[in-house]
Amino acid sequence: MHAVDVHTQPTHALKASRRAGRLAAFATLAAALGLALGSAQIARADDEGAARSDAEDDCSNRSLRGDYAFAIGGTIFAGPNQFLLRGVAMTHFDGHGNLTQVDFTTRSGVSVSSDWRPATGTYDVSPDCTGTAQIQFTDGSPTLKLRLVVSDRGRHVDTVVENQGTGSTGTKVR
Repeated sequence: MHAVDVHTQPTHALKASRRAGRLAAFATLAAALGLALGSAQIARADDEGAARSDAEDDCSNRSLRGDYAFAIGGTIFAGPNQFLLRGVAMTHFDGHGNLTQVDFTTRSGVSVSSDWRPATGTYDVSPDCTGTAQIQFTDGSPTLKLRLVVSDRGRHVDTVVENQGTGSTGTKVR
């Protein structure tokens, strides 16, 4: 018969158990590190996607291209007189800072002209989607200076005329 050392058996089992515990801890740490690195890569990819998306959301003159239908409204203060202004316009933006337009307006319900009034002008859109425009009419009317805001990826434009109580809202039609 062989003598069995009762103290050796538990020691080997204890060492094996500790080794298995360390391996399990190492595997858990490696898995956690892998998840953390994977999450960091995903977050980085999301950040890069957000950066690309933000860059795509930046505005420029190219944000306005095509024909836009505008509803015009407000009040014109001309000395002691006030006129309620209503009208419509079709404006073509070329994507390079130039525009052409025709409009038809009324002042206090009376037509300003008998037909569409043509105009040309320029515009400038900043990366934050705000901008300016100037419109010169062929009938000798004063040049309009506008402030504008572009939204919905260039499909919508709101304007206000500087130094007047008038503005307009435009929607891209084609």
